[in-house]
Amino acid sequence: MLKNIDKNANRKARHMRVRKKISGTSELPRLNVFRSGKHIYAQIIDDVAGSTLVSASTLDKSLNLTSTGNKEAARAVGELIAKKALEKGIENVVFDRGGYIYHGRVQSLAEGAREAGLKF
Repeated sequence: MLKNIDKNANRKARHMRVRKKISGTSELPRLNVFRSGKHIYAQIIDDVAGSTLVSASTLDKSLNLTSTGNKEAARAVGELIAKKALEKGIENVVFDRGGYIYHGRVQSLAEGAREAGLKF
């Protein structure tokens, strides 16, 4: 009998394995990525204080996106989060891909953030 593979449970296990090693501080916060079927979300988090410093997603009306589940939208979210972070004085972050492979939308978000001036 075949068992169904729970891809999200495997992703969460990968994410917890990575989270054992990386943590965001006030000097070097963590850029976390969450990807759903239709949208992509990014947060810059200070784990010591337990607070979200900056957030952006494809749900933001300021982006004026026609399609939200593609690489162009992810790049726009990366540029937006970098712009918001630089306004708050955050230049360096630790990238947390959330257990996803560094490919497609996750990679586009990271490249957009780097191009907008965020260093990681």
